[in-house]
Amino acid sequence: MVEFSLNGVPVALDVPPEASLLHALRGPAGLSSPRFGCGSEQCGSCMVLLDGVPTCACTLAAAACAGRAVETVEGLGTPEAPHPLQLAFLAEQAGQCGYCLSGILVSAAALLARDRAPEEDAIRAALEPHLCRCGSHNRIIRAVQRAAREMRAPPAATATGGTVRR
Repeated sequence: MVEFSLNGVPVALDVPPEASLLHALRGPAGLSSPRFGCGSEQCGSCMVLLDGVPTCACTLAAAACAGRAVETVEGLGTPEAPHPLQLAFLAEQAGQCGYCLSGILVSAAALLARDRAPEEDAIRAALEPHLCRCGSHNRIIRAVQRAAREMRAPPAATATGGTVRR
């Protein structure tokens, strides 16, 4: 049994000691966003945030996550309140097949959490571990830049005096 926080919720997953975090997430946790791509930390399809740091889940033992915080793309936003990155990726049509996108999204979220105005070189460096076979790289860069702008923008005032996030 390994206990950790998954997308802000405490979980206890019954997995064998040698099980990878990816196996635990896709199996007992029932998530579908982290994907198996290569099994050797070469493609980024399995990327999650471990204590806020992009980490490959395919080679990391689930037991190493005990007492820590794991975040997947399911933890970034909801259908009712998507994360600015999710909205930007849709607006820029930054995905083709989508196999790599969940890993890219969590890595981009980690970048924007530490740098609200990243230069293009910083975005490229943060996304370097990710292999997108569809060739959407330029649209992905534009989507991260768009999300960064949106996240920096002040909330717009509404007629009722509240605020709305652009």
